[in-house]
Amino acid sequence: MEKIKVLVVDDSALIRSVMSKIINSQRDMETVATAPDPFVARDQIRKFSPDVITLDIEMPKMNGIEFLEKIMRLRPTPVVMVSTMTQQGTDVTFRALELGAVDFVTKPKLDISQGMIDYANEITDKIRAAYAARFRLTRLPPKPVAQQASVAQADPVTGMVASEKVRKPMPTHSALGNRYAATEKLVLIGSSTGGTEAIRLILEQMPLDSPAILITQHMPAGFTKSFAERLNQVCKITVKEALHGEPVLPGHAYIAPGDRHLLLGRNGANYICQLSDSEPVNRHRPSVEVLFKSGQEISPRNIVGVMLTGMGKDGAQAMADMKKAGSYNICQDEASSVVFGMPREAIALGAADEVVALDQIAKRLLDHLSKIAGRSAVRV
Repeated sequence: MEKIKVLVVDDSALIRSVMSKIINSQRDMETVATAPDPFVARDQIRKFSPDVITLDIEMPKMNGIEFLEKIMRLRPTPVVMVSTMTQQGTDVTFRALELGAVDFVTKPKLDISQGMIDYANEITDKIRAAYAARFRLTRLPPKPVAQQASVAQADPVTGMVASEKVRKPMPTHSALGNRYAATEKLVLIGSSTGGTEAIRLILEQMPLDSPAILITQHMPAGFTKSFAERLNQVCKITVKEALHGEPVLPGHAYIAPGDRHLLLGRNGANYICQLSDSEPVNRHRPSVEVLFKSGQEISPRNIVGVMLTGMGKDGAQAMADMKKAGSYNICQDEASSVVFGMPREAIALGAADEVVALDQIAKRLLDHLSKIAGRSAVRV
């Protein structure tokens, strides 16, 4: 078996050792080299031509973001970022994903426990996903740094950032009835590897009067709130991390918190978000399977399901069940997926009504909602 060649770049000798041991314990991958900083890494890349690079964000001489930009410009290679869980760490991580990193993991907790076994499974799965993505460098264009900075600049008088000062207008009920769909309609989205940028592209195109959107993106705790806030700054609709029991409103997107399942629920005639700490499903919490299954049980005929890029099969069976119960489903196509695993599995089970390139999903979604908007809402 030809093994996946991995270069580990981290300024900590202990982390390099731990990561190398995890990688070398797998039958299908090996650590071909390690590097304490980007300058050594540059030489190792030339010497070993690694298939995948794990890259620490915070390093001396040159930080991970600067080095990532150079890699993507001069020698595109699948990169998995290794991030801290600080606020600065989360912000820089999402910048790395915008620049072309395939995925990220948090720094390992250096103790001998079940947590370390879970971490080993996580990092090796992400390396495999990055290798499988080798390499669709048809990445989404990164946002200009200046644009991001201007969005978050604080007012010199109030000290508030723009996202705190500007309250987005709520869509009126009449607008919903006249344009895309009645308030009973919903969009459920599932994604994993490559999904953060795919979600951004779709949500940026959604109008203020779009139906409510519930999203499960495989992501660790501590990152989903920042992810939602970044999306909220660039989207017309309101994007937020879901809260347990809150009403599901049109013109809003709700993102499953890291390490908690998101489910669609009801409170009387109204939809609500429900969060669960139940066991992982398909090794994931949050799990797309859980979200789609709740949609199938609550109101399938009012749902448009969307399956985006990701490794594995999480959500495929529930999406097929949701379609049998009456939902309309769209899957991302192979050419535009960073990793085609999750959409491919859903398509194989007959879950898809359409298979669409990423840059066309929002349009097809809105076209379908527009087509059914004139019909009476289906109540389940």
